[in-house]
Amino acid sequence: MAEYVERLWHPEDAGGLSRKDREPGRYLAYVPDELGDRLPTLGVEAQGAVEDALAVLARADERIGSRGRYLNHLLIRSESISSSWIEGNRVSPKRLAIAELLHEGPREALDVVANVRATEAAIAELADRGRAITVEDIVDLQHVIEPRLTRGLREEQNWVGGPGWSPLRAAFVPPPESEVVRLVADLARFTTETSGNPVLRAAIVHAQFETIHPFIDGNGRTGRALIHTVLRRADALRNTLIPISTVFAGDTDSYIAGLNGYRADPPRLDEWVIGFAQAAERSAGNAVQLSEDIAALDAQVGEEFVRFRRARGLSPAIPRRDAVVLRILDTLASDPVLTAESVSARLQVSPAAAHRALTELAEAGILGRAKEKGRLICWTADRHLALVALTERSNRVGGGDTRDRKPRLGPAAPHRSAFSSTLRPDHPIRRDAMGL
Repeated sequence: MAEYVERLWHPEDAGGLSRKDREPGRYLAYVPDELGDRLPTLGVEAQGAVEDALAVLARADERIGSRGRYLNHLLIRSESISSSWIEGNRVSPKRLAIAELLHEGPREALDVVANVRATEAAIAELADRGRAITVEDIVDLQHVIEPRLTRGLREEQNWVGGPGWSPLRAAFVPPPESEVVRLVADLARFTTETSGNPVLRAAIVHAQFETIHPFIDGNGRTGRALIHTVLRRADALRNTLIPISTVFAGDTDSYIAGLNGYRADPPRLDEWVIGFAQAAERSAGNAVQLSEDIAALDAQVGEEFVRFRRARGLSPAIPRRDAVVLRILDTLASDPVLTAESVSARLQVSPAAAHRALTELAEAGILGRAKEKGRLICWTADRHLALVALTERSNRVGGGDTRDRKPRLGPAAPHRSAFSSTLRPDHPIRRDAMGL
């Protein structure tokens, strides 16, 4: 059974601690039940919620279909940005994409880049249902997210929230360090299993991981990356990733309340599961919308480029299918930030040819130029990146129009000029960006 164990707080090294944090005392650390491998029985409402969410995910995955090949990296960026927003790390899609390509930038952007890589690793390496997930796999995943920390499970007590630096004033104290290996091994077995409703399994995996809090740092981001492992292993999603953290980031109070309910005595499992299922549905709807928006934007950009070449008297107005410039246009969704070097390496063309193509796209108004201290550092597909920001804003208000319900937290609305010729004025979730 889940239980609280009493522990003594008496810091040996109290240097730098406040008077309140230096005070010794006893606190309670929560030790959850092991999960085994079977899913629990839910109430009627919660069971209906996970069944509905699974159906919505399947429909979204089918509608996105092959577009998921290029859409996934945008969605992973969106997921990772929002996952990090929950941790208090603020970064825009554009800043993230630039840091990812150039391997430099603000600390907060580089941290989110690590989260992108971890999410991709969770899907690519752990989603193979033919292999068992191990404790080492989970340790590896966290180390990608927080490479600055010593690799491995925690060997000391940690805690979550509260003022100062003392478990006596914490919002939640996870299990003692002596219980971590056992509980993570149990979690790994539960994550490996693919029977039953995968939305329910993903909800429990995430809540149990956050309850164990097995690392010194990076727990939230690692736990949210595991959601995608579960959904992909069970074939709930085959083509795309659904950025559920974008919904969690919109209402962190409800998210934390749901986790606290999972740990209550008795546990309010149904309450947590219903909230998780609703978040999955909302993010699935916006992933489909983003997919359709990207397809419309790609078509619009292609037409703009042809008009530009005709206006300049360039022949042919429509370049050959294998032209470098068209190959760049075809991949702006997956590669919205570019340099001549990155294009040259990816497309196997000369740096000079890559530079000419990028310059032409910038002159056509399709790419922007990002500069630092007056020096060109890269080209950016600002409209593609702006769509990610708009999708995140919509998720943060529970889906839908953000004109009248602007999110409390999240990226700013892109400038209306990015969309004035691309999306219709009555677009369901884009009106705030168009100034309407």
